[in-house]
Amino acid sequence: FGQQEQAEDPGRPTNKQPFTFVQICDPQLGMGGYEHDLKTFRQAVTQTNALKPDFAVICGDLVARLNEKSAKDFNRIKAGFTVPCHCVPGNHDVFHGPQDKRNNISPAQSLANYRKAMGRDYYSFEHKGRLFLCANTQLWRVDLEGESEKHDQWVKETLATASKKGLPVFVVMHHPLYADTPDEKDTYANLPKEKRKELLELFEKQGVVAVLTGHAHRIIIRDHKGIQLVTGEATSKTHGSPLGFRLWHVEGTRPYRHESVPLEEF
Repeated sequence: FGQQEQAEDPGRPTNKQPFTFVQICDPQLGMGGYEHDLKTFRQAVTQTNALKPDFAVICGDLVARLNEKSAKDFNRIKAGFTVPCHCVPGNHDVFHGPQDKRNNISPAQSLANYRKAMGRDYYSFEHKGRLFLCANTQLWRVDLEGESEKHDQWVKETLATASKKGLPVFVVMHHPLYADTPDEKDTYANLPKEKRKELLELFEKQGVVAVLTGHAHRIIIRDHKGIQLVTGEATSKTHGSPLGFRLWHVEGTRPYRHESVPLEEF
């Protein structure tokens, strides 16, 4: 299901040029109050456009509960971006576990609903000599027959191809690999330890330079053997940080610089 998009600037050289992009986390329409979250997401779009980055990524939990209204509202506001916007799903967008108790549907149906309403749940794109791998962490947290294995294989093949081409890789996903330490116990806030270990080893080997995540509704910045692990603040509701998003500057040598951009009216 995952694919690679065409480069967003196919007429320009593909060598490693500097650029900026925005990392938005957890618009989660309905988390901080539905009307409130519509306004904060709309404000994030307005401020992103004013910054004129090359593109934006949204690290999951696009809505608090996926249905016809929330999908329509999210997509309407997202259409206001004047730059490309790339999204990945979070646990509020697709299934929580073996049975989605909120909607009483199977994981397979939940995933199908997301794909119909929001688009692809994993894919990659190249930009100015870097690869952005957009993953679905729910397929790592829950073993979904016919999907999780396919997703795993795609991730491995995509990273291997990027490594051969000499492309540094940014991974965009929802759940953080870990909050504090690589060997911390499994919680709602991280990826399962066995999968976490496997992914960290894979990312170290295949040239991943940064992993961008959401889910925590707070800023968590870690360094794992030179890989920047950055969980950004949310636009819906946060725990101890202002509502906002992050502006990345991809230039020069690592670590790449990034900064918080608070929402101006909240």
